[in-house]
Amino acid sequence: MASGVGHRLGAIYREYPRAFWSLVVVTFIDRLGGALLFPFFALYITSKFGVGMTEVGILFALWSVSSFIGTGLGGALTDRIGRKRMLIFSLISTSLSSLIMGLIDSLQAFFMLALLAGIFTDTGGPAQQAMVADLLPEEKRAQGYGIIRVAFNLSVTIGPAIGGFLASRSYLLLFVADAVISLGVAVIVALALPETRPQAPTEAKRDSVARTFAGYVRALRDRVFMIFLAACMLMTFVYINLNTTLGVYLREVHGIAEARYGLLISLNAAMVVLFQFPITRRIENLPPMLMMAVGTLLYAIGFAMYGFTATYGFFMLAMAVITVGEMIVAPVFQALVSSMAPEDMRGRYMAVSGIISWALPFAIGPMIAGAILDNADPRWLWYLAGVVGMVSVGVFLLLHRSRQGARVAAAAPTPGK
Repeated sequence: MASGVGHRLGAIYREYPRAFWSLVVVTFIDRLGGALLFPFFALYITSKFGVGMTEVGILFALWSVSSFIGTGLGGALTDRIGRKRMLIFSLISTSLSSLIMGLIDSLQAFFMLALLAGIFTDTGGPAQQAMVADLLPEEKRAQGYGIIRVAFNLSVTIGPAIGGFLASRSYLLLFVADAVISLGVAVIVALALPETRPQAPTEAKRDSVARTFAGYVRALRDRVFMIFLAACMLMTFVYINLNTTLGVYLREVHGIAEARYGLLISLNAAMVVLFQFPITRRIENLPPMLMMAVGTLLYAIGFAMYGFTATYGFFMLAMAVITVGEMIVAPVFQALVSSMAPEDMRGRYMAVSGIISWALPFAIGPMIAGAILDNADPRWLWYLAGVVGMVSVGVFLLLHRSRQGARVAAAAPTPGK
C-alpha cells in the first residue's frame, strides 16, 4: 500500500515542471514565516505599547491601504522587470522591515513602518501568482493553484504552534525568525527559480514606466473581467467574516471560548491540506464559472447556518461546508484570472483582481459587519451573508451562460461554407 501511495505521489510530481515545485517550496517556507508572526501581532502591539484594540484596528486599516499600493506597484513592475526580481525585492525588503519592527519602541514609528512593510510584502503577490500561470499550461493551472494553497495552509497549520513557542520566550524572536526566513527564501528564489516572464513584443519593451502603469486602464475596461471581479467582491464580503467577526460572534452570543474557535479554524486548514488537491483534480475539467457558483453557494449556506444554529456540532458542520466551498473557489478563481489576462499583462490583471476582489472587501467589510453586530440582532449578519452570497452566485451563473453561449456561437458553422 505504501508503495502504491509513493507511486501516485511520484506520478503527480512528474506532471509538473521542477520550477513549479521549487515555487511550492518557496511559498511554504515564506508563508511559514508569516504564520509565525501574524497570529501574535495584536498581542504584541497591545503588550509592547500598552494600547487597546482600537489602535490595532487602525493598524490593520493602514495595512489594507498599503496592500492597495503594494499590489498595484507589484503588478505593473512584475510585467515590466520580471517575476523573479519582484519576488526577491519583496522578500529582502520584508526581511529588513520585519527586523526593524521588532526593535523600535515608538508606536508612531511602528505604524509608519508597518505601512511600508505592507507595501513591500504585497509587491510580490502578483509575481508569485503570475509565475504559476507562466509555468503551467492552462489546463493544469487550477491544480497548480490548488497545490500552492495546500502549501500555504500547511504552513498555517504548523506556524502558529512554533510562533507560540517563540513568543513565550520573546516577541523579538518572532520578528527575527520572520526576517531570517524571508532572507533565506530570497536566496532560494535567486538560485532555484528561473525568470518566467513571457518574451515581450519589441514595442512593449520600449514602453515607458508611465505606459506600463497606464496598462491598468486596459484591465479596468475589460467588461467581462470587471463583472467577474464584482461577483468575486460580493463573495469575499461573505468569506472575510471567517477571520474577522465569526470568533467575536461565537464568543459573545454563544459563549464559545477562543480555544474552541481555534479548533474551527484548525478544521478549516486541515481539510484544505487533506482534500484540496483531490477536489481540484475532480473539478478541473468542469466549467469554471459554474464551479465559482457552486463554491459560492456553499459559502452562502455555510455562513447563513451560523444565524440559524446554536450548537458546536452544527458550527463545525457549517465550517466544513464553507471549507469545501473554499477548496472549489480559490484555485478556480486564480486560474480564471490567469486565463482572462493577456500574456503580457498577467501581473497587472493579478493586481487588479487582488485589489477589487480581496483588498477592498477586507478594508470595508469588517466595519460593516461590526456595525451590524453592535447595533442590530447579531444573527442578521449571517442572514445578510447568505443573501449577498446568493447574489454573487447569480452573477457567476449569468457569466457561465454567457461563456457557454459564446462557445456555441464560435463552434457554429459559418453560413455558405
